[in-house]
Amino acid sequence: MLKNPSERKEAWKTIFLFLALVVALTSPFHYAIVNLFPSRIYVGAIMWCPAIAAFFTLKIKGRKISSLNWNWGNWKYIRLSYFVPALYAIITYLLIWILGFGNLANKASITEWGKELGLFGIGTLSPTSITIIAIILLGTVEVIRASATTLGEEIGWRGFFIYELRKVLSFTGVSVVSGVIWAAWHWPLLVYYSNNVLLEFITFFIVIISMSFIMAYYTFKSKSLWPAVLFHAVSNVYIQKILPPLTIKTQGAEHWHGENGIMFAIVTCVFGIYFWRKAIKEKL
Repeated sequence: MLKNPSERKEAWKTIFLFLALVVALTSPFHYAIVNLFPSRIYVGAIMWCPAIAAFFTLKIKGRKISSLNWNWGNWKYIRLSYFVPALYAIITYLLIWILGFGNLANKASITEWGKELGLFGIGTLSPTSITIIAIILLGTVEVIRASATTLGEEIGWRGFFIYELRKVLSFTGVSVVSGVIWAAWHWPLLVYYSNNVLLEFITFFIVIISMSFIMAYYTFKSKSLWPAVLFHAVSNVYIQKILPPLTIKTQGAEHWHGENGIMFAIVTCVFGIYFWRKAIKEKL
């Protein structure tokens, strides 16, 4: 953290310039998602806006794009950045199943999932085979595909933004501020797609701020932006595409499910607190 007042002032100017560019670049795509169809085609563009904003900010400030932490870093942090989000997603749905907020998908549901994924062709697959193949494909190929869009976000948020915040804030401050801003950046989508706006705003902010503590930890420990890219992609794939199809929702308990669900907010919050305490202990 910088001590010199003039250097801190310059860092804050850089931070606000970056955020202004993010808003300016993102706003047209937020409008398109809410008002134009098909809306999904604009999601990828939105996710690359933080990266473009970071590149513009570096250019304006006379800094090189190569100054970002492009190095791969220690494989340990790459492995953990796959394992941790997969783990908290699995724990979330294990609790949902155990507590009766949902049930494991039956044979018919899994077969339908297999058809959607195009797993029927030669011969007939059993539900067990469908489940295993789907998890392997989604957990590898889909994660790689998802990384192409999470890369855009993470170049901006973790590759650039949190390093600027670190010049003026503690680890706790960096994680909270970056988390709040990252969550708020999604607000048009939350308002448009939410069934219960207030509840999903609360759970989403808890999830994103909690993730910010974990991702800031791995970013600073590895001195690389790639763990955050993988972490983000794995989290999205497991909580959006792997575990929900394996679950039959219990009527009246829908608000416990998914990335905006209560259970995911509780689990990620516990993980976030653990990594916050770990970072403080390690004086990160």
